Amino acid sequence: MPPHKSELHPRNRNNNPYDLKQLVAATPDLAKYLTTTPAGTESIDFSNPIAVKTLNKAILKLYYNIRWNLPGDYLCPPIPGRADYLHYIADLLSETNKGQIPREEKITVLDIGVGANCIYPLLGSREYGWSFVGTEINPEAITIAQNLIKQNELTHSIEILHQKSPASIFKGLPKDLHFDLSMCNPPFHSSQTEAMEATRRKWKNLRLKSKQLNFGGQENELWCPGGEVGFITRMIEESPNVNCKWFTTLVSKEASLPPIYQALKRVNASKIKTIDMGQGQKKSRVVAWTFS
Repeated sequence: MPPHKSELHPRNRNNNPYDLKQLVAATPDLAKYLTTTPAGTESIDFSNPIAVKTLNKAILKLYYNIRWNLPGDYLCPPIPGRADYLHYIADLLSETNKGQIPREEKITVLDIGVGANCIYPLLGSREYGWSFVGTEINPEAITIAQNLIKQNELTHSIEILHQKSPASIFKGLPKDLHFDLSMCNPPFHSSQTEAMEATRRKWKNLRLKSKQLNFGGQENELWCPGGEVGFITRMIEESPNVNCKWFTTLVSKEASLPPIYQALKRVNASKIKTIDMGQGQKKSRVVAWTFS
């Protein structure tokens, strides 16, 4: 079983080790993937994509009352880390709300690249009652996400829009939309080769032989020209023309920060915040900016 996740946000529902008995009770299929670690503790096989997907399904059902299943080889997100992003941006919104976290549908969040998993809108609607607009370039992913929204009876608070231009981030959005906040989990890598090499190093460090991406992922979810710096730079360049109070994005690599800060300086962002996050050995951060 994973150790205590002390670096997660204090409001994260998975701050303590997973209760595998409760998770199996919520999703009996998970029992097939239980294993015993060399230390003699019960866990699951994290190198098995189906096991990871089933664990996510159980976590979402037990802790968030979300019915979730992800067909095909789409990105299967680690739930505690995705929830952390939402908790930190909730703190950001509280700064202009007398220190109180807004928990209401009138808060509208734009999720750039919502993906088939639709994870941020589903979690954000359950945790904070916010409304979401998600954009996505893949029509099949949109269909899967919309089915998840219907299954969880959240059509009143989550809308998915087709981004018809893969090269655009905000361009093409209806002009009458305004947002309290935008969020994004950009593609990390600049090519498929780079993505697979990162996976190879990961398995080598874990002393595993698998060559699979245990979290899955379609091409547009994992890599794009210029990697995360290229994607975020385009986002920053388009952001001055969007009616949004706070723009935010995940940044996976610390080395990506200097060019991101330079891009923000070029568009004259009035305030920039960098929020550090950590889940076990993985370090990440959220970069936020505003023109207000």
